[in-house]
Amino acid sequence: MASYAYWNNKGGVGKSFLCYFSAAEYAEKHPDADVYVIDLCPQANVSETILGGQVTGAKALEQLTSESPRRTIAGYLEARLSSPFQKLDDVTPFVSEPHYTNRKSPSNLKLVCGDNLVELLSEAIRQASQLALPADAWRRVLMWVADLVAQLRQISGTRDSFFFIDCNPSFSVYTQQALLAADSVIVPFTPDDSSRRGIANVAALLYGIADAHGSAYTRLSFSGRADEHGIQLPKLRYFVNNRVTMYEGKPSKAFAAASKAIKDTVDGIYSKKKSIFHNPSKKPSAGFFDIPDNHSANIVCALTGTPLSKLKAGPHEIRGERIQVNKGPLDRYKEALTKFVQAL
Repeated sequence: MASYAYWNNKGGVGKSFLCYFSAAEYAEKHPDADVYVIDLCPQANVSETILGGQVTGAKALEQLTSESPRRTIAGYLEARLSSPFQKLDDVTPFVSEPHYTNRKSPSNLKLVCGDNLVELLSEAIRQASQLALPADAWRRVLMWVADLVAQLRQISGTRDSFFFIDCNPSFSVYTQQALLAADSVIVPFTPDDSSRRGIANVAALLYGIADAHGSAYTRLSFSGRADEHGIQLPKLRYFVNNRVTMYEGKPSKAFAAASKAIKDTVDGIYSKKKSIFHNPSKKPSAGFFDIPDNHSANIVCALTGTPLSKLKAGPHEIRGERIQVNKGPLDRYKEALTKFVQAL
């Protein structure tokens, strides 16, 4: 049983699709386990894909947000706001089974759907965490999503349960709740300097590790407060180099150079504090995953809610547009992503 949070402080790095692929692939490979996706990104991209894609998924998402209570993560958080320091007796009203909406989805894949209301709830959640009483108000509120994970594990009973949590790029209070519900953090990135800065912010925001200038602002760090309340932070597990441009089977020189700068940054963080990494005995750069770019496959999967393992090469007609998925790039893409999931 494990829980993975997908997070980078930079958006647009393919985080939600990687989360979707990982969960769907894991569910297919482990049919006797319960695989949960908890969508803490207000855009709900991973939810829309799981529910069936742009048309079917959007309609299903609208239905889930219209129920009372909302069958979404926002519905759960809203229920917790009404009694911030007591766990809910029943969390099943906030869980959906996408297989009934999207027959391509594995039947053991379950979803706590994303919801843009989360952004509107964030200030109320933050204020609840700042209440003077009880003395541990911050800890109790920040552990709401961890409570949800624990209760879902109880519901799964003797079945193994695995959790894939999609996070918003921001470090808002609901992102903090998501990260504290995870054992491990998966950091997707694209090979560019903005991703490198995003990863540096992951270390600063979550663990209080920053350069000389930033260290002045990390004295009141999230990690320090978590430590005061006896909360264990998740470990950095894998860094996934997404959308790599390949040349003769290897990353192009430009992408390789950008990736090296990111590896140097991550190894620099490792040199400052090895204990925040899942495997502290090994330099993290040695275990980076390179995922080749395959924009066509991403589009078809996202718009149709098709797990990558079920995607076929060839032309696909989607809303009047013809999208060609070529076999060679698709096979290499599947191979790279499958290798990543096998490592989880």
